[in-house]
Formats: sequence, structure tokens, C-alpha cells
Amino acid sequence: MRSSNPVFSRRGFSRDNGYAGFGTQPQAGGPAGGTQTQQGNPYAAAGQQAPANPYATNPYAQQDLQYGAPQAPVTTAGRMTMDDVVMRTATTLGTLLVTAALAWALLPVDDASISKSFGIAIGAGLIAMVLGLVQAFKRKASPALILTYAALEGVFLGVVSSIVDNRIADGAAMQAVLGTMAVFVGVLVAYKAGWIRVNRRFYGFVMAAAMGFLLLTAVNLLFAVFGGGDGLGFRSGGLGIVFGIVGILLGACFLALDFKQVEDGIAYGAPKEEAWLAAFGLTMTLVWIYLEFLRLIAILQGND
Repeated sequence: MRSSNPVFSRRGFSRDNGYAGFGTQPQAGGPAGGTQTQQGNPYAAAGQQAPANPYATNPYAQQDLQYGAPQAPVTTAGRMTMDDVVMRTATTLGTLLVTAALAWALLPVDDASISKSFGIAIGAGLIAMVLGLVQAFKRKASPALILTYAALEGVFLGVVSSIVDNRIADGAAMQAVLGTMAVFVGVLVAYKAGWIRVNRRFYGFVMAAAMGFLLLTAVNLLFAVFGGGDGLGFRSGGLGIVFGIVGILLGACFLALDFKQVEDGIAYGAPKEEAWLAAFGLTMTLVWIYLEFLRLIAILQGND
């Protein structure tokens, strides 16, 4: 499994290059007690018998199976569970929040100190980005690496949030936190209710949109660096508002993909340590959404 952050290539709970359930397909219509190969379940041992097909009486079985829907939960000891994902995610986000609060309190952003504080934040953010890339391309989770990433990302977010909240838009940080929580809960409810169906078409659309979004962001940054100002204007004014809303919607879509990763990983019987990768992906996606909310609020209140 790879990171679920939109910046990086995404790979699901499989040992090949497929994403979540999309890279592998369980064998449909096989007899009960038949052999489940690695093609159907990437974590099935050789000779392991497949569980009964839960889609046997489901009129939508073939539609689900063509997108690699898992056959049945694996309840073997040492496998990832939802409790594992929740605990690892809470630990990762808790680390980020603690360092963000410390950075807010200990790195002032007044006129005399803002340059130093912002420099520390940028340094922490760059190191966090490098660590995120390292973990994204590792085949196994490294809890120490993930928690270090979270700690440094927290320093970056704490200073940036303090600057926006104290110098641009009063209360922006809390509004961004509430907005991020609302998106998380909304997507989770929609996903569990079946209103969001994560399949190949959804994945392809989200990835194409994310690539376009990142390309425009990179072009805008280049114009800003070499031409000054805000480049092409994607980060300010009316166009910046539209761009921020699109960024938040993309983050919500990636949350749905994250939930699909977790669901498929549990159903396929992913190793317990992969709960750290799920926590890593969820954290990166939530950071994405928070930063888009923070920037959008800064634009809206800064124009008042």
C-alpha cells in the first residue's frame, strides 16, 4: 500500500501496482472451498481456501467483482482491523496536533519574529515532504518515519495557521479545523451509506482531476517565482476561491479512496502493520483539506 496523498502515486493494499481493490480481482463463481490465489487476494497464502462468496445471492455481484470487491473478511490473527487503523490514525494526528500547538505557542509571528518563525516552518515542511516521499515509496510502513513526518508537518501547520489567524483572518484556523472535520464526517457518512461508489471510473476521474490541479498549481508557482505577484492568479481573488473549492472537493474524493483502501485492506486480511500506512494516508489527505480551507478562508476574509 502506498500513501493516499494526492501528491504521490497511489497504490492499494496489494502486492502489485494496483490501487486498493482495483489492481486485483477475486475469482467469481468458483465453488465453495476452492483455492483462492494471489490474484484474488494478495495476502492469501498458497493453498489457502477461499471463504464462501458473499456475493452469491447479490444481484450486483458481477458489477462489484469487476472492480475487485473483496470476497469476505479475513479474521486471522495478526491481520489489520478497524481498531488498528483508528488507533494508528489517532496517534499520528495526535502527534501532529501537539507539535502544531507547540509551534503556535513557541514560534511568535510578530513583526520582529515572523521571518525566523516562517523560516523554521518552511524548513520543517520541506523535511516533512521528503520524509513523506520516502515513506510513500517504501514497501513497508515505518512508524518512526510516519510519526516524525507528522511532528514536522505539525510545526509547519502551527506556524502557517498562526500567521493566517493573527495577521490575515482572525479565527481562520478554527474555521479550517471545523471545515476539515465536517468534510471528513460527511464523506464517511456518504461512503458508508453507499452514496459514493468507489470504482475504476471514480478512481480514474479523481486521479485525472488531481493531476490537472497539481499541474496548474505548479505552473502558477513558476509564474509567481519568475514573474512576481500571484502568478496566474490561481491563489487569490475570485479564481483563487474557485481553485480552493476544487481543492477541497478533490480532498473529499481522496478521503473516499482512503476509506476504500482501509475497507479492502481489512477484507483482504492485510498485515497489521499496514494500519500505519492507512493512518499515514488519512493524515496526508486531512492536511491537504485543512490547508485548502485555510487558504480559502484567508482569501474570503482578506477581501472584506
